[in-house]
Amino acid sequence: MPTLKTHTLGCKVNQYETELVREALHGIGYEDADTREPADLCVVNTCTVTAEGDAKSRKVIRSLARRNPGSRIIVMGCYATRAPDDLARLPGVAEVVTDKRELPDLLGRFGVIDMPTGISGFGSRHRAYVKVQDGCLLRCSFCIIPRVRPNLTSRPPQHIVDEVRRLVEGGYREVVLTGIHLGHYGVDFNRRRPRHEWIRLADLVRQLAQLPGDFRLRLSSIEATEVTRPLVDVMAEHADKVCPHLHISMQSGSDAVLRRMRRRWGSRRFVDRCRLVQRTLDRPAITTDIIVGFPGETEAEFAETCAVAREVGFSKIHIFPFSPRGGTPAADMPDQVSAGVRQDRAARLAALESELRDDYFRSLIGRPLRVLVEGVDQRGKAKVESGTLHDGSQTFVFSEAFGSSPLPFRTRLSPFHFPLWLGTSCRYAPVVVPSHLAAPGQFADVTARSTAAGRIFAK
Repeated sequence: MPTLKTHTLGCKVNQYETELVREALHGIGYEDADTREPADLCVVNTCTVTAEGDAKSRKVIRSLARRNPGSRIIVMGCYATRAPDDLARLPGVAEVVTDKRELPDLLGRFGVIDMPTGISGFGSRHRAYVKVQDGCLLRCSFCIIPRVRPNLTSRPPQHIVDEVRRLVEGGYREVVLTGIHLGHYGVDFNRRRPRHEWIRLADLVRQLAQLPGDFRLRLSSIEATEVTRPLVDVMAEHADKVCPHLHISMQSGSDAVLRRMRRRWGSRRFVDRCRLVQRTLDRPAITTDIIVGFPGETEAEFAETCAVAREVGFSKIHIFPFSPRGGTPAADMPDQVSAGVRQDRAARLAALESELRDDYFRSLIGRPLRVLVEGVDQRGKAKVESGTLHDGSQTFVFSEAFGSSPLPFRTRLSPFHFPLWLGTSCRYAPVVVPSHLAAPGQFADVTARSTAAGRIFAK
């Protein structure tokens, strides 16, 4: 049987697209090669969001060419669209896919007759990503993606419903809906249609939430203007299936910086949408992206961003020191902020993020959480120390990996070691649970008891 290796760089959409190609090749007899064995065919899905993404993509291709002599390497993804000639010159590269609409023709040359309309699995993971749309129409001044994924296309709802049904039947307990601009799902369907026939993200979420099975849905990154009342209402109506978590991309809390970024709203509108979520859902998690050190960002403008972050109460902030991306307007803007200042602001925002995260995690103590167990906590095992009783029935449990933070578990034994599972709650918090409660890939219904070291400890 011919053998295959795949490597994905970048976003959830890329990971989904790689899996789709992988399943198509499996369908004609390709098998995954052992990591130590050379493969007949290698597929690299590239990222071009930053210059670092370009460099990593080239490094992966060169490494695969060295370790898989004679292999044919197919390169796809955003870097392949942006600079196909550069990638075609790399060793081992046989094909560069500049437009993913060409994939069926390319794979047809390898023997794929029927391109699958969706995936049936997602490797060894316990959650699966499902791409529902592609393309972005925005023109944010720092972003290259609209140049390489300009075509707004939504997948047919029935294809997505069938795909999610297969994944749930295959044992996946969490499905993450993703896209290049997720909130624009259905926009291309709706052109020249009367409003009452429109299909939007809220409609898709409702259809998926009505599927049978023990699973949950999570939405990936969304823009503030697409956090609509219908979407939030669907999340509330199907709270048993839709995670009370939204990742709403802010980028900056300064209106002046947002204008230079060419974002479509100001900070007040962003806060208003977050308040809508917080009023409607039960203790929702709101996470975000923030760029620090954008060209011209003053200390006062950075302080405005920190103030908005504190006002919203994010549970997690993905922090990006500004990195000039060639081909974008921001790369040529005046008043570029020095690397030292960018790093300093990133560190200060990270300290604020830790404070806000801990505040949010503490607000969940005593509340029920549904946790998708994913595996052994990589920080180690917990050590149960005999000694002081907390309430007459519990001892303090001190984890060697987590310092001296008390973790309440019922036990009378001392001292011994047992594994701790780590999982993700519906509110996108990492939760440590005792291993007897559930196996990896299963849900554990627990109560949050304490928090330490960026984790919730549950019972």
